[in-house]
Amino acid sequence: MPKRYLGNIITDTPTAPAGSFATSAASGVWSVAEANAYTKAGLWPIAGNFPLSPEDVFSTYLYEGTGATQTITNEINLSGEGGLVWIKDRDSSSNSHFLYDTERGVGTAIKTDGNNAAQIRSTGLTAFNSNGFTLGSLNAENSSGNSKVSWTFRKAPKFFDVVTYTGTGSGGLVVNHNLGATPGMIVVKKTSDTGFWRVWHTAKGNAYGNLDLTSSFFTGAQTIWGDGSSYVAPTDTSFTVGTDHNVNSSGQTYVAYLFAHNDGDGEFGPDGDADIIKCGSYTGNGSTDGVTVDLGWEPQWLLFKDTTNSNDWIVIDNMRGMVVDNDLANADAYLRPNAIGQEGASTFVEPTATGFKVQNNGWTDVNGATIIYIAIRRGPMKVPTVATDVFAIDTYDAPPLPTFESSFVTDMALYKHSTLSQDWKAVNRLSGKTRLVPNATTAETGEGDVTWDFMDGWYSNSGTASTVYSWMWKRAPNFCDVVAYTGTGSTMTINHNLGVTPEMIWTKRRDSTGSWIVYHSATGLNNYLFLNSTAAVGSAGNYYAVSDTTFGAPFVNSGGTFISYLFASLDGVSKVGSYTGNGSSQTIDCGFSAGARFVLLKRTDSTGDWMIYDSTRGITSTSNDPALALNNTDAQFTENAYFGADVIRPHSSGFIIDNYFASNGHTYIFYAIA
Repeated sequence: MPKRYLGNIITDTPTAPAGSFATSAASGVWSVAEANAYTKAGLWPIAGNFPLSPEDVFSTYLYEGTGATQTITNEINLSGEGGLVWIKDRDSSSNSHFLYDTERGVGTAIKTDGNNAAQIRSTGLTAFNSNGFTLGSLNAENSSGNSKVSWTFRKAPKFFDVVTYTGTGSGGLVVNHNLGATPGMIVVKKTSDTGFWRVWHTAKGNAYGNLDLTSSFFTGAQTIWGDGSSYVAPTDTSFTVGTDHNVNSSGQTYVAYLFAHNDGDGEFGPDGDADIIKCGSYTGNGSTDGVTVDLGWEPQWLLFKDTTNSNDWIVIDNMRGMVVDNDLANADAYLRPNAIGQEGASTFVEPTATGFKVQNNGWTDVNGATIIYIAIRRGPMKVPTVATDVFAIDTYDAPPLPTFESSFVTDMALYKHSTLSQDWKAVNRLSGKTRLVPNATTAETGEGDVTWDFMDGWYSNSGTASTVYSWMWKRAPNFCDVVAYTGTGSTMTINHNLGVTPEMIWTKRRDSTGSWIVYHSATGLNNYLFLNSTAAVGSAGNYYAVSDTTFGAPFVNSGGTFISYLFASLDGVSKVGSYTGNGSSQTIDCGFSAGARFVLLKRTDSTGDWMIYDSTRGITSTSNDPALALNNTDAQFTENAYFGADVIRPHSSGFIIDNYFASNGHTYIFYAIA
């Protein structure tokens, strides 16, 4: 029987994939391995045939209200698959958290910061679309000029489900669901009348909390999650509600939101074997050296509740700000689902490549308290195929924001005034409102005007001329990654999420002076370069190992904080490579089809600048191409003025090198992006 793989569920499809691969069972169920084999053979892709990734089922989307109809395109299929949209005005202390779901339909919302019945909001969220949703003119959802956040959860097996039901008033009402796994957390709200938001969490078992209140969790939940006299644990097909009117009053209507907990059994990502959501708990230690939680991956969204004490629910995400080494000047942006208040900032967690480390505060690190959480994995997990989806170059634009625009969520950037003698600046989302200087050894400094909470770029007002350029990257599998770590004083192996073995790594100490040390696959593990220097390759063996999941830390100073940028070659998108000059014109084939938009070049066997060329400023067949040296403050110069000749020219496969960068017998490294 013809089959297809549809995000963890095998369903019929009209046409079987062509080819000679055998099926794994007589029923015609395609395994993940077989699906990959068909895909690699170019025989199968049919829309929906691939395992889902975080970007398919979850979105944190930031937008500014317009006061008029606007459509939010977050690439989540709500009309086809169903789900939930949760909206909060970040600037207002008078606009509630409003939740819309596809089971109850558009035009009706419930708010988490109160126990009210569902509200008719016909001009709130007005449509669920195949790639997002549409908003009307209501203030909380779309008031003109106010910053908003939306969190979208798509219904998907082992991730999220929405269920509605009508109460009977009798204990032991069984409510069926399609989560395909035992839930990690369940939230139930009466929609036809007032009622508290009852919460069940796997870490608390026979207990309950209230999403709309600060109260601790209460034990003995048999009247809520049971038959009235005995607790009944949820299963992979249903959950049971008791006689409590907040979950089961005769004739009243209810909605339930179910969040999965993947524990090594997730079926997501390229190979269909990855976890993307976890519901867990930890015990706070009230220390400046907070608890470290291992998820196995870096989170993008976290919901917390202290279940021992009367404390707010807290939600943070990496779009509004979830930063490393944060303090009150560079803090995590948070909202409280149980409160109507506007967005605040405090120190909650430091995200790591494998989870998060809790910071000392009065919400998520109370000594001895049991803290529950939901964590959703950072995406994307899909390997990019088009360079413009992950790399962009732009000049400073006056408001409206952002000042540097891309077509994607930007995670790291370089920027420089191209016509003045000024420092380079390197910034990244993980570090937040800070900057480093690639051409210097100086420590990290605060950059208060840096803002990352845009869907298509980033903001800085430190250079307002049209000749200020920014080169922007998106963290993506097989392309680039950013990792922060703290030294222990001894040999360290650092986790990363690049997905392949990095071919180039830049590492810089953030809290003190120190050079930018560079690993490049062409010079090897026992050699190094300094990004802030013209020096030839040296021998020290700082990066002692690299793999597709880890690298050996080049610096491990006890208590020191560090940032590493990881780069790799990706077919048709980027190329990390090397060559030996032959004394004449050489074509550097990067496997591109329309040439390189960005090229970084460095001579390794002798001194030489780290030269940056790009097609925005000009890679042409003349000798007037402008170049910038990443290792110094100089303004850009033309090839003819500096080298007396043309040294780089365009070529569809990559670029052409001559003269200065093609000296006979000398060795060079490069990094190019299509």
